[in-house]
Amino acid sequence: MQFGGVVAVDNLSLEVNENEIVSLIGPNGAGKTTAFNVITGVYAPTNGAVYFKDKMIVCNYPKGPMKKIYAGQNYGKYTTTVKKTPDQITKLNVARTFQNIRLFKDLTAFENVLIAKHMRSKANWLSATLCLNYKEEQKMQKEALELLDILGLMDVKDEIASSLPYGQQRHLEIARALATEPELLLLDEPAAGMNPQETQELTEFIHDIRSKFNLTIFVIEHHMDLVMEISDRIYVLDFGKLIASGVPEEIQNNQQVIEAYLGVPDDDEE
Repeated sequence: MQFGGVVAVDNLSLEVNENEIVSLIGPNGAGKTTAFNVITGVYAPTNGAVYFKDKMIVCNYPKGPMKKIYAGQNYGKYTTTVKKTPDQITKLNVARTFQNIRLFKDLTAFENVLIAKHMRSKANWLSATLCLNYKEEQKMQKEALELLDILGLMDVKDEIASSLPYGQQRHLEIARALATEPELLLLDEPAAGMNPQETQELTEFIHDIRSKFNLTIFVIEHHMDLVMEISDRIYVLDFGKLIASGVPEEIQNNQQVIEAYLGVPDDDEE
């Protein structure tokens, strides 16, 4: 992914296998959220492709002025354009949350989840106007309440989203993503702004939803305790390039990762 002359993500190749929790880590500005935006259709990649369940869902190659200034690798490898909007990718069972919480702040917790359920609605404007979708609407309301109950948010279902504690807002945003019935869930810094207790609760929450909803989860996160505890595998980006991948223990002991991101202990410290 290139913006003008800046290559934000360069020659990144990774995979997330079914039922895994995989984390993408790296310093601020490493290209992590840009990668998420490409996967979910927010950006069309300058050059590259995204596959979901062996089906190409995104593909692009350098065109127009970018043909002259393209600085990435694999020029000429991709010759097809496949562009889906974020809602189309969501309908393929790929959902995400955002680094900055993007709830409908003036709506209740229940309404936030119900809106996401409507993504699967079969009603059109006419049937909705004439209330011909009454049974479908009842079913979606029931499912929204069941989801809130499963995730421990039933007691705040009628609370305005912006009035909820920060940790519950994070859980609600994940609940809204789950309401779209994803198979792959992308979490962009879910522990951002959380205190240690909230982070530990989130760690347990992520493990819990993986098993309850049979999910595959791809996470961007800076809280290393959470990353090391939840991840089956980890990828590390630095300046848009992949510098390491492996299981948590391998990443913790990788000297290049320590120098680029995890930090080098002071030589004077014992």
